[in-house]
Amino acid sequence: MEYPEKINTIDNFFESTFKEKGSVFVSQVHHVEKKDEAEKILSRTRKKYYDATHHCFAYKLLGDTIKYSDDGEPNGTAGIRILNAIDHFKLINVLNVVIRYFGGTKLGVGPLGKAYYQAAFNTLEGAKRLTKILYKEVIISTDFNYVSHVHRILNSFDTKLLGTNYDPGVSFNCLIKPADIATIQARLTELSKGKIIFTSTESIYYR
Repeated sequence: MEYPEKINTIDNFFESTFKEKGSVFVSQVHHVEKKDEAEKILSRTRKKYYDATHHCFAYKLLGDTIKYSDDGEPNGTAGIRILNAIDHFKLINVLNVVIRYFGGTKLGVGPLGKAYYQAAFNTLEGAKRLTKILYKEVIISTDFNYVSHVHRILNSFDTKLLGTNYDPGVSFNCLIKPADIATIQARLTELSKGKIIFTSTESIYYR
């Protein structure tokens, strides 16, 4: 699959409360990166708020993994409206759960959909949103003669060093933007006449 060069997501957990005609909507947003992670949070939420009338949600993950649920509310009034709020902010890797406590007054399909959207919107608007950039994990192996040269070239680009292994020789485990990989590899190869080994892995990160 092709990964976008950058994604918009949220930093961490955030919660807000919205009230409409006696009903209370507790909206919670979580940063999640895997389906299993989202499902575990949903399971914990249902247990914690066991006395709530509905636990509606939507999540959207990298790779177009999307799931939403009305959890017993009229079709199209909850889950898809929460997803619409996520899409409004162009967010990825987020789970938004809206927990409803029924207040005794039925809202009607239209107002109910607006209430779920507003509850989700308020939370996503209040959460700390950030943009993350795509990097690929690369391993650069060399002897000690080229260590300073490797550092110099990596520092001239927006790279991130994950770790360094000194046995045997020196191996740099680093993150490089995909658009810069070919250029960095060419410079290192030319500098060392092929003595620097450049290995691009399949691992990707957003930082």
